[in-house]
Amino acid sequence: MFKLKRIPTHPGEILKEEFLKPLCISQTQLAKALHISFRAINELVNEKRGVSIEMALKLSRYFKTTPEFWLNLQNKYDLYKINIKKRKAIEEIKSCDLIAS
Repeated sequence: MFKLKRIPTHPGEILKEEFLKPLCISQTQLAKALHISFRAINELVNEKRGVSIEMALKLSRYFKTTPEFWLNLQNKYDLYKINIKKRKAIEEIKSCDLIAS
């Protein structure tokens, strides 16, 4: 099903390494700019929280990206993690035998 060689990068790491550090923006500054708590940013950066749709909209507005950029990062990460966690149960499901006619 999944043939990735490494775990996808969490969006919080991308936020920290590709946006906050190069732009010299602190977590506190970002939290204030987005009108959210420091805790929300800190948990995202420390990979204890995922990117919600609302967060994706806020990050995309602030960093001039797209919400899809953030949501795609989160989806790839979530798909990988759940596939690993539930692999056995998922593999037990038999596929449907549809025949194209």
